[in-house]
Amino acid sequence: MMPLYSKILTVLIIFLGETLAIYAEMIAARTYSVSSKPFFQIFSKMFLIIISAGGFLIMGYMIGFSSFKNIWIVSVTSITSILIIEPTLAFLIFQQLPTKGATIGLIFGILGFLSSFLL
Repeated sequence: MMPLYSKILTVLIIFLGETLAIYAEMIAARTYSVSSKPFFQIFSKMFLIIISAGGFLIMGYMIGFSSFKNIWIVSVTSITSILIIEPTLAFLIFQQLPTKGATIGLIFGILGFLSSFLL
């Protein structure tokens, strides 16, 4: 596989894995809080999604380290995907805006991410 394609594939696979994992966590939390379905029924369905997410994440880390030759780039890719995906899914699934404290925390998270790249 060509190096550029494997790097792009790494980013896509890690984003997919993180998206699936966060989606399963949030759907499980929302469903359990508003539904009368048994805990294990919700848990088992979301657990299957988490297993798939874990597979994508392992694959992304394996391909990523092989193509980038640096685990920190792969780690920052993972953290960045969480920083982008989690607030987006939280708003889409729960239809809630963040509180003042959560907004400040998100801003500091973004600043920390930017400082790791720029400094």
